[in-house]
Amino acid sequence: MAESDTQVHELSRTLGLIRVIEMNPEGRARIAYAAGQHMCHSGGVVQGGFVTGWIDAAMAHAAIAMGGADVVPMSLELKVSFFAPARPGTVIAEAWVERRGKRTCFFEGRLLDEGGTVLAKASSTLMLAERARVESASKAALG
Repeated sequence: MAESDTQVHELSRTLGLIRVIEMNPEGRARIAYAAGQHMCHSGGVVQGGFVTGWIDAAMAHAAIAMGGADVVPMSLELKVSFFAPARPGTVIAEAWVERRGKRTCFFEGRLLDEGGTVLAKASSTLMLAERARVESASKAALG
């Protein structure tokens, strides 16, 4: 397994990935995550960074579904609005492309609980970078 594949696996494990439900080439993705008690603060409320991470990951999956495996989606901007607390259990992050440019794309996403209640919404501006270029720059930076 390549180093970047190992990192993606570890990140997915940390986020509680259950399964990728959908990756549509039209720029859509749906992912199921397990929100664990270890992700919570204040009496069982999932910390906002996990909520943000789940939606951000769904937007990245949608970008990869649309642009192919040689694309690395790089966040230029990310805004999240929280509507209700996420609690331990299964949550679904879904995302879609709103507008696609050659290198810059605009995505929307949301997080739902098992009953379909919208817990949070997000919008993101992503730059679609070449995987080889990103990995080469990372290796050079890390020595």
